[in-house]
Amino acid sequence: MVLVLVASSIFGYWYQNKSGEIKRKSRQLEVSAEEIGQKLGTRLTLLQFSSAFCSPCRTTKVLLNDLTSTTPDVKHVEIDAESHLELARKLNILSTPTTIVLNSNGKEVGRAVGVPKRNQVLNLLEVFEI
Repeated sequence: MVLVLVASSIFGYWYQNKSGEIKRKSRQLEVSAEEIGQKLGTRLTLLQFSSAFCSPCRTTKVLLNDLTSTTPDVKHVEIDAESHLELARKLNILSTPTTIVLNSNGKEVGRAVGVPKRNQVLNLLEVFEI
């Protein structure tokens, strides 16, 4: 019983630390402005997939709106995954919130599943300076 508790605690700690981590993508999927219904940012677009009853989605929205409000060349776009199933399937969205980082051409350069970590988003914005 103690072994099960220790193992589940270790897994929970590991999962909590990995959730929201932005991972660079080597396989680049492409998204057009027409597919998301809005223009892309001139430097980056933070494309957030959400669902109606997802409380971490609201936290993600507040965080990304806050970070993009001071950077006019970076845009935050929130999409309801349920009403955009075709795009969610194309981009392999398996849970919400999922945030996809797109460059100015609409190519995926990173992805965070769960609430992204503030410092990682800030670091990403610095890496993609023009």
